[in-house]
Amino acid sequence: MSFTTEASRWPDVWLAAAARGTTICGEFLAATALALALQASGAGGLAVSGLLLAATLPLVVLAPLTGRLADRIDSRTLLVTVGVTQSAVCLLLAYAEHPVAVVALVGLLACGLAVTQPCLAALLPAMVRRDDLPRASAVHQTAVSVGALAGPVLAGLLVGQFGTRVPLLLDAASYLALVVAGLLLRTRRGGRRAMAATGDVAAPTPVWKLRRDPLMLAMVVTTAAVITAIGGINVIEVFFIRETLDSSATVYGLVGAAWMAGMLPGSWLAARLARRLTDDGTLVYGVLATLGGCSLMVVFAAFVPVAALLVPLWLVGGAANGGDNVFANVLTARRVPEAVRARAYAVNGAAVQGGSMFGYLIGGALLAVLPPRPLIAGLGVAGLLVVAAFVPVVTRAVRRARAADGPVEETTSVGVAAGAAPAGNPAAAGLATSEQAR
Repeated sequence: MSFTTEASRWPDVWLAAAARGTTICGEFLAATALALALQASGAGGLAVSGLLLAATLPLVVLAPLTGRLADRIDSRTLLVTVGVTQSAVCLLLAYAEHPVAVVALVGLLACGLAVTQPCLAALLPAMVRRDDLPRASAVHQTAVSVGALAGPVLAGLLVGQFGTRVPLLLDAASYLALVVAGLLLRTRRGGRRAMAATGDVAAPTPVWKLRRDPLMLAMVVTTAAVITAIGGINVIEVFFIRETLDSSATVYGLVGAAWMAGMLPGSWLAARLARRLTDDGTLVYGVLATLGGCSLMVVFAAFVPVAALLVPLWLVGGAANGGDNVFANVLTARRVPEAVRARAYAVNGAAVQGGSMFGYLIGGALLAVLPPRPLIAGLGVAGLLVVAAFVPVVTRAVRRARAADGPVEETTSVGVAAGAAPAGNPAAAGLATSEQAR
């Protein structure tokens, strides 16, 4: 696969990471504020799931288009244009009052995310040499985690003091970070100018299909299935913490931040491990193990008597989530040609967000007839059962891929590729979103 042959551009890595971390903070800030506002107004689980669906559906439906767009249009043009548009939409959202208008504007914001997510993800491998990609991926994941960590905390504090308008105005300002990054980043991809710079003007676009790569297919399908099983926790959690455990909005924000705090060490540990793994099949096993860890923490969460005990569980679950992100993106950067890498990230993101979407529907519907605590236990157990069911599927996929790829060359350069961590819906990250499976 194609990576930069020059010295790694670390200023670009840090700039892109800072921009993504800033927008993730704004996204979590807005998502948490709106969820709290719905819960406080007496809205039920279906209302919260509807809001989350509006933030998720465009990433699923538009993935075939936005992936190709990010591969073909200059990255600077995309980041600047979409960043300005998202800032304007969020400004309107801060003053919208009718529920239909709120949902529509949230959907428009998600359309922008469907473009910038694969664009930024595909840019990261082009910024650094192959040997530096694990570290660059961990830097990016750290920025995403810090942003996601700060967002719920700020929302819990600001909503209690000022209502939802101030958090949404801050979210509007956060999208301008994309504009700054688009103007200042030296690394560019997509568009005629970028292709001319790499000498690939006459090169045909590589053919890449997810179904033709057994490892990628196993990773995407397994992740989507587990997220479908446990994704309803995003809908149920606000009611579990605020009503069942009788905790404040601030506590809700702090508990949500704990998951993101756990992603920080998890992503760095996984990056160190991924650097040493020369076999792509081992990375898929890593994804499976981390998904199981996330599901197990959801099971344990159902038995806590007070919200404070969710913090250590969410720290461990977040560490597993961070590891899953790194393993999944290392695999993507290794196995997908550079020219279609944004498309691959979009396809992967669509599968993840699609799983989240079904999880939201399941969680919202079940919450209408069952209390939160047994629902959380059931979701966690379902996640573990899905992981167990996919063990033989992944094993067969690894065997087929190893037979097709031949012997693995034991060199440092083989096993060090990593991609940008895909942010899902507000909850960014491989387990959705942020973009992430909590």
